[in-house]
Amino acid sequence: NKPGAGGQKGWNWFAAKASTDGHQLGAYNVPHFIAQSIKFDTKYNINNLEPIANWGADPAVLIVPKDSPFNSVGDVVAHAKANPGTITVSGAGLYVGHHIASLQFERAAGIKLKYIPAGGGVKALKMVLGNQVMAGFNNLSDAYRQGNRIKVLGVADNQRETMFLPDVPTFKEQGVDVDDSSVNFRGIMARKGTSQEVIDFLAERVHLMFQDKKVAKKMKAGGSPLRIMTRGEVQAMWLERQPYLEELLKGLD
Repeated sequence: NKPGAGGQKGWNWFAAKASTDGHQLGAYNVPHFIAQSIKFDTKYNINNLEPIANWGADPAVLIVPKDSPFNSVGDVVAHAKANPGTITVSGAGLYVGHHIASLQFERAAGIKLKYIPAGGGVKALKMVLGNQVMAGFNNLSDAYRQGNRIKVLGVADNQRETMFLPDVPTFKEQGVDVDDSSVNFRGIMARKGTSQEVIDFLAERVHLMFQDKKVAKKMKAGGSPLRIMTRGEVQAMWLERQPYLEELLKGLD
């Protein structure tokens, strides 16, 4: 484990120094690592990492304090249009899923928000709980565990999360065209240079591990949505995200 700089330290090491024999694998988070590779001088990008399988997809959700006057995405949009730039919105940091969801929301609704990078998802959540901001974007799994301490107004995904927050509509259902580009897809990858034989061996087996009943039970207990994807499906998702994020993040410092 090599924490630091929002994952950059570990991913830089992995892309440059991890073994290519299949015994050292890394965990990825998309859109996180793709956005970082676009905005920063990193040693990693989608071209020098090899996806193996995806196990989770944790959508960003728009949350507000439990006593907030906002009860829907539409309420936030109406206030933002009447008071441009006054709604403060916390998120884990810059160029992470929460930030991307906020940018998508602004673009799709034609509004301006004041996004505040909190330096971590827990800190961003505490800002909402403490009424330090008017709203926030956070992971569905973290919001779910808060129960009625907050209100969840919308899910930034293409479909509802029926297992954990079945009563919370997506942004799209509320008339705001925000898709799944900010969803935190999480999985396993190898370093470029790993032989095709090893990659194929891992790709055939790792996604089956995520289907184990014990794994699914632990994920459910933690409020973490499973979304199992094969190597080919992950490759297609990475290739789709790259140009979209390049365009969305253009001009941002």
